[in-house]
Amino acid sequence: MVKVAVAGGSGQVAREVIDALVTSGKHDITIFSRGPAPATDLTRGVKWQAVDYNDKGALVEAFRGIHTVLSFVQLLSDPGQKAQKNMIDAAIVAGVKRFAPSDRGIDNMAWWEGKQKVIEYTLFQPGLFLDYLAFPYKTSKHVDPLQTVFDFKNRRAIVVDGHEGATISLTTVADAAAVIALAVDYDGKWPTAGGIRGNRISVSQILEIGNRVRGCPFAIEKVNTEDLEAGELKTSWGLEAVHQAVSDDQAQALLKAVCIGTLLSISKGGWDSSDEMNQLFPKYEFASIDEFLSKVWQGKL
Repeated sequence: MVKVAVAGGSGQVAREVIDALVTSGKHDITIFSRGPAPATDLTRGVKWQAVDYNDKGALVEAFRGIHTVLSFVQLLSDPGQKAQKNMIDAAIVAGVKRFAPSDRGIDNMAWWEGKQKVIEYTLFQPGLFLDYLAFPYKTSKHVDPLQTVFDFKNRRAIVVDGHEGATISLTTVADAAAVIALAVDYDGKWPTAGGIRGNRISVSQILEIGNRVRGCPFAIEKVNTEDLEAGELKTSWGLEAVHQAVSDDQAQALLKAVCIGTLLSISKGGWDSSDEMNQLFPKYEFASIDEFLSKVWQGKL
């Protein structure tokens, strides 16, 4: 049994991971959060600790005795990655063995150079959550549905012209949480890249599955990379559902930016995760995209 701190542990994905860790029954788990503990809805046996991510000294004391830190601090609420930087520095001073930053949290940061020599880390990357292709239906306990450029409900999609063969990793929230829990249990050294690959599939194959499970061909709108790189989204529709962490006045601009960013990332292979965690846990069976989406959309108009 080890002590695990989950920073940003009140978030939706974090709560899925916490549930998976609790199910294993192997760890002492503490949620770190900026706010006080909720009066209800706290997983039984999980402790809560309010922390100030701007106070490195207090963070050091909070991290003492902690073996593994899993960070799910929302990047939107942490401009400049200040909270994440402070946590990593504090974790090193406190003697934390492992640190898993929020997605993309250590990319292109000069301050990280040298730190990886004194603390073990991995960046868990499950690709795009397969659950989002079930929008507007909720398929996990905590993570709310979000729209993507593959709109199964309305049988339509936005694709980048000429990049229909681009590959994407699609992993269910439940599988990602379960594999992260297995990684916390793992006694060996973490790989620095923590790719989790539930399904590796091309854009055209996703559309083929969509045509089949929804009973008719999708309406496809194609965009080109030149327009996207210029910040232009020339489509008749766009994303409408926004994450709860985003304020109303930011929503429209962010939705457009997310749509453009997603399309460009797909075209450049940015959602094509590696499979380091699959290799560490070869016996783990991931949910298949065909079975998952067929179950979700069976009998729905």
